[in-house]
Amino acid sequence: MDILLLSLTAFGGPQVHLMMMIERLVRKRRYITEEELLELQALCQVLPGPSSTQTVTAIGLKIGGQPLAYLSLLVWSLPAMVLMTLAAIGIHYLEKNNISLGFTRFVGPMAVAFLIYGAYMIARKVVHNHLGWSLLILSTIVAHFYPSPYMTPVLIVSGGVAASLNFRKHEKMERGPIRIKWRPIIFWISVLIAAAVIGKITNSLPVRLFENFYRNGSLVFGGGQVLIPLLYNEFVEFKHYLTEQEFLAGMALTQVVPGPVFSIATFVGSTSMQSDGIAGQMLGGFVSTAGIFLPGTFFIFFAYPVWDQLKRYRGIRASLEGIHAASCGLTIAAAVSLFQPMASSPQPLITAIITLLVIAFAKIPSYLIILAGLVLGLVF
Repeated sequence: MDILLLSLTAFGGPQVHLMMMIERLVRKRRYITEEELLELQALCQVLPGPSSTQTVTAIGLKIGGQPLAYLSLLVWSLPAMVLMTLAAIGIHYLEKNNISLGFTRFVGPMAVAFLIYGAYMIARKVVHNHLGWSLLILSTIVAHFYPSPYMTPVLIVSGGVAASLNFRKHEKMERGPIRIKWRPIIFWISVLIAAAVIGKITNSLPVRLFENFYRNGSLVFGGGQVLIPLLYNEFVEFKHYLTEQEFLAGMALTQVVPGPVFSIATFVGSTSMQSDGIAGQMLGGFVSTAGIFLPGTFFIFFAYPVWDQLKRYRGIRASLEGIHAASCGLTIAAAVSLFQPMASSPQPLITAIITLLVIAFAKIPSYLIILAGLVLGLVF
């Protein structure tokens, strides 16, 4: 019930989600200590996948083992999945009946502003030296000029490897024997291979969507801000499964819907199957949600038992800054790519600037800002 209440009220992204978890799960219910929760959050930030969702899953794993972990994952992600599937169905209905999506013209620039501010907040926390800033700038340039979905893992891995070379700057820690349970990784690889093979043989769009999102969920470091550019590059620019305006509308709606920011995957998957009717959109939303969340769950099951030992290796700790810096660069490149088509008139630029100022200096929840943008679009 506590996870369900969080899933219905948690707006604003991982940082806000963490504060709400501390208030309800630590101070009110005392399921775990604040120190334990912060350690779990740190572990989830290291792993690919949705950090808030993985944190919720890890809490379930710590308290009740894998059955409670899966139940926590389901309860946490279900409300956002349902709402974003309904949003995708609604937008397709408007388009099918020749009802203009012009009322979303303010929320597109607003969504870009949220993306820029998210990159700024992450960079301020994780980039601390010249190497980090160099990796951020280089990742931004490369991702902008080569917007391939395959470029993202290359940049993230390269950033981690480059930063790991500075491991001598980190303090040595006593290391013990590492006991690794390989079953979760075997499951992860098996599902990935099976989905890729079945998708290739059958050419079934639902299977291919599952594989696409499963692959993205296996490679995303840094949360929803990094997932968004991956999905934009792959599904809008590369595969043309949905239009830029549809993507921007879905991206903005993730700020209105409570729960994980990764629910953008539900919207993209559902919209990708809009030609198959409502049943197809529901199926697309389901397989995309399953695909994006399962890898992070397997990684938690694998890493949680060995985290205390892994973080004692200097190379592991050193690589994190490079990974985060590259992730920030990808986010900035995505914001630039998303904004470029809007730059033909002053209204999007003014909207984005005002939104940035409101986010930075006014304590207004993100969903209220987006709702205000929708109202402005309907009025004007």
